[in-house]
Amino acid sequence: MDFELPVDDDPRRLAVRAWVSAHPDPTPVELADAGYSAPHWPRPWGLDADAEHQLIINEELDRAGIGPVDNQIGIGWAGPTLLFAGTEEQKQRYLRPMLTCDEFWCQLFSEPEAGSDLSSLTTRAVLDGDEWIVNGQKVWSTWAEKSEFGILLARTDPTAPKHKGISYFICPMDQPGIDIRPIREMSGGHHFNEVFFDGARIPAANLVGAPGDGWRLARVTLGNERVSLSHGGVCWGMGPTSHDFFDAVASTGGIDDPHLRQRAAAMYTEAFLLQLHDRKILSQTLAGTEPGPEASLKKLMADEHGQKLTDLAADLCGAQGMLAGEGRSGPFGGGEHEQWPWAQLFARALTVGGGTTQVQRNILAERVLGLPRDEAR
Repeated sequence: MDFELPVDDDPRRLAVRAWVSAHPDPTPVELADAGYSAPHWPRPWGLDADAEHQLIINEELDRAGIGPVDNQIGIGWAGPTLLFAGTEEQKQRYLRPMLTCDEFWCQLFSEPEAGSDLSSLTTRAVLDGDEWIVNGQKVWSTWAEKSEFGILLARTDPTAPKHKGISYFICPMDQPGIDIRPIREMSGGHHFNEVFFDGARIPAANLVGAPGDGWRLARVTLGNERVSLSHGGVCWGMGPTSHDFFDAVASTGGIDDPHLRQRAAAMYTEAFLLQLHDRKILSQTLAGTEPGPEASLKKLMADEHGQKLTDLAADLCGAQGMLAGEGRSGPFGGGEHEQWPWAQLFARALTVGGGTTQVQRNILAERVLGLPRDEAR
């Protein structure tokens, strides 16, 4: 593909700039009305944008300091799955409030004994008239505490082979029978949770696809998840970006130590390669190809890049890199730069959440290199 984007006076760029001029601080509703929340989605929710147009919009909004809409799991993971397999009624009901952030979403996949081996999940859903009754436990459910809905995998046929007995649901989160408990992180905050289901009820109309089709749809969701994780930042879209790192280095006059300078050069190369890989994935996605091994490669590269970049930021602080808060100064220190100490601690989660590094390497070994399937899976 052509990695050179259109020139500065391209009419599509000028159109975005004109809109930004009229909406310098847009609300999620204004972004959704313009089709900028998810430009590649079909109309009326997006603009049917091709890869080049999508990248132009992203670039111009980023240049104006307008970040992505804060509903990553909804827009990045749940939405594409509903577009792929949802009923027309489900699309009409859920996609617009998702784009405007009127309804926030979480993911309810992993369990204490079913993380990397997700198909071993044991949460049950039993049909009772026009409702499914759910019992079980989920873990590492990001932002469950503030979500209106969750995308839920539950076993609906315990007699079927483990990949065949799973179904995919839209789960209302504000109801009796759902208990959400925070998991405190070493970074000081929390956005992971445990979620317990004790007789929670889901309308039959909230089943996505057919009963037993959950594993196929989960692969669609996970492919989109792996593409979107770390997009826009080195910590799954949160906190600082690679551009922030190099801007901070430039603000200090560069790096004198040759070893640290070489590490920074490697990080610059990695960031550029990730950008090119993003464009390749986007082109494939907009051509109608669901994310496959390319998504695993993106996640593998991006997560290790995030860990190495935040470690390098700490090393550039010298002895102060062991501190957090106001005790750590400079462009990677405390105060307005507090995101860097937080990012280094949170980055430990990157190679675990959303599919471990080992799982991604297995996928690449089997589906790209053609190596024998891991017997443990």
